[in-house]
Amino acid sequence: MNLPSDLIEFLPCPTPEAWVQTALAQQDILLLDHRNCELKAAATAMSLIARYGQDAALAMTLSKLAREELVHHEQVLRLIKRRGIALRPLTASRYASGLRAAVRTHEPAKLVDTLIVGAFIEARSCERFAALVPHLDEELAAFYAGLLQSEARHYQHYLRFAEQYGASDDIQRSVARIRQLEQTLIESPDPEFRFHSGCPA
Repeated sequence: MNLPSDLIEFLPCPTPEAWVQTALAQQDILLLDHRNCELKAAATAMSLIARYGQDAALAMTLSKLAREELVHHEQVLRLIKRRGIALRPLTASRYASGLRAAVRTHEPAKLVDTLIVGAFIEARSCERFAALVPHLDEELAAFYAGLLQSEARHYQHYLRFAEQYGASDDIQRSVARIRQLEQTLIESPDPEFRFHSGCPA
C-alpha cells in the first residue's frame, strides 16, 4: 500500500521482511500486542495532557487522539474475540522504552523529544500496517488498511507540535538522533516478536 512520502522519508528504514513473515505466522501475538499498543498510545496522550494541558491546542488534539486510540483498542479486542484468541498478558517490547531512553530530561527539550518519539511510534505503526495488508485475510487487511490514515495523522500531529515547541535546528538534531536509534531497534536481532519488535533473532 502507498504511504505518504513524508512519512517514508521520516522513517530510517523499512520493516525487515523477516518481521513480516513472523507476524503472519504469529497473528495471535500480533493482535494481542496491537491491542496493548493502542492502550499505551491512549495512555501516552492522556499523560501528556495531564503534564502539558496548559496548551489548549495540544490538549484538544491529544484528547481526540486518545479517544481514537481507545476506539482502535475496542476494535482490536472485538477481532481477538471473533477469532477465538485467548487474552493473556504479554511482556512489552523494547521499542518504546528504547526510544524514550533518548528523551532529554530538561524542558522544553523533554516535551520536544517526547513528541518526536510519539511521531516515530505512530509512523512505524503506519508503515507496519502497510507492510502487512497485502498478506492478510480480507477482514484483517481491511481493518489495518483503515487504520493507516489515522496513524499517519497521529504522526503528523506529534511532529507538528514538536516543531512548535523547539527551534528548527534543535528539532533536526533530535530527529536525527532518535532516527538512528529507531533504525537500530528495528533492524537488530530481537529475541521476542511484538508489533514493534526488531528483526526476529
